Amino acid sequence: MGDRISKIAVRQSIGFSDNIPVVPGWFRIVHTENAGAAFGVLAEGNAVLRSAVLIGISSLVLVSVAVALWGRRSQVHGTVSRIGLALILGGALGNMYDRLFRGTVTDFIEVYHGLWSFPAFNVADSAITVGGALLIFDLLYPGSQTHLRNRTEIANK
Repeated sequence: MGDRISKIAVRQSIGFSDNIPVVPGWFRIVHTENAGAAFGVLAEGNAVLRSAVLIGISSLVLVSVAVALWGRRSQVHGTVSRIGLALILGGALGNMYDRLFRGTVTDFIEVYHGLWSFPAFNVADSAITVGGALLIFDLLYPGSQTHLRNRTEIANK
């Protein structure tokens, strides 16, 4: 929901390629439209083929994540992994919506310093990134689930 609202607000209030400094020298809000995948990959070339590939890959990711979350034989039971997968699912849905109904994804968060600039991204991209980080954390520290569960049980007593 926050992704949709933020993208609509940017499209309605900021001209294409305009920017609003938030933390001068570090962070600004910009208005860009990304026809490609993350960081503009596949932005050039045949638009129909690009859309088919990106929507196809997004669909596969969405189905895989949904099965991992809700499938009868799902092996994903830990809270951290489930939150990570839910963030990935929500982010992928947000960007896929834009791709299906607009043909591009609105990106508007830019982190930069001097001549260096990280490619613009959006709330959905952030959710996917945080979700992926949570999955990696859970893979590297599988005992954290027990720790979190014990803290929750203690807090609920």
